[in-house]
Amino acid sequence: MSDAAHNPSGDADGVLAVVIGRAGSKGLPRKNALPVAGVPMIAHTIRFARASRSIGRTIVSTDGDEIAAIARGEGVGVVMRPAPLADDTATVDSAVRHAVEASGAREQVVVILYGNVPVRPADLADRAVARLRATGADSVQSYYRVGKTHPYWMSRLDGDGRVAQFVENRVYRRQELPPLFMPDGGVIAVRRASLFDVREGVPHAFFGRDRRGIETAEGDVVDVDTAVDMAVAEAILRQAPRTEVRT
Repeated sequence: MSDAAHNPSGDADGVLAVVIGRAGSKGLPRKNALPVAGVPMIAHTIRFARASRSIGRTIVSTDGDEIAAIARGEGVGVVMRPAPLADDTATVDSAVRHAVEASGAREQVVVILYGNVPVRPADLADRAVARLRATGADSVQSYYRVGKTHPYWMSRLDGDGRVAQFVENRVYRRQELPPLFMPDGGVIAVRRASLFDVREGVPHAFFGRDRRGIETAEGDVVDVDTAVDMAVAEAILRQAPRTEVRT
């Protein structure tokens, strides 16, 4: 039985996963529907969500009929996104808010998952939801530790090719770099109240004021934007065990 058919409006005390996948992509056309290790890209995310113990229900937000058909074939509900929420300028949170409202969802915790991330640790959503609940935070996002691309090792180049350090420092060894983290696109868990706290001119206001993070290891999450990313994801998934989906 599909998630949508089992519990169409959700449980107020439960967790809703919203998988977002636009049809358009300039870098990799049809990206969310392309096969990766024999499975449509977005289906990997849907299966991840349905296998996560903390997620009670999963829906997909898309503007593409092909993606919608894939999602329905995976047994989850679909919210068709209007054109203004599907162009390059639309924000993630606006699309998720639309999906929550259009589906009549009552869940107070929303897990946001990008459809173009076919590789994640199996327990990533469960870890994020657990930290959200344990800390009382507004949101929890997954991050990876920055290594070679640390700002200390970045440089500026002027018009004549002159090099200057971006941040002046005397760190030569990677182990001595101060710890910094980048969002990896693996998961965002957010409270409904924060998701709907829209503040004009404040980027990512939906993360709320108490923002927490969980750390992933290098290579744990693969966010596909290019053909190279796709090849990496394909290689990892060909070696990975099959994800078991709860029914």
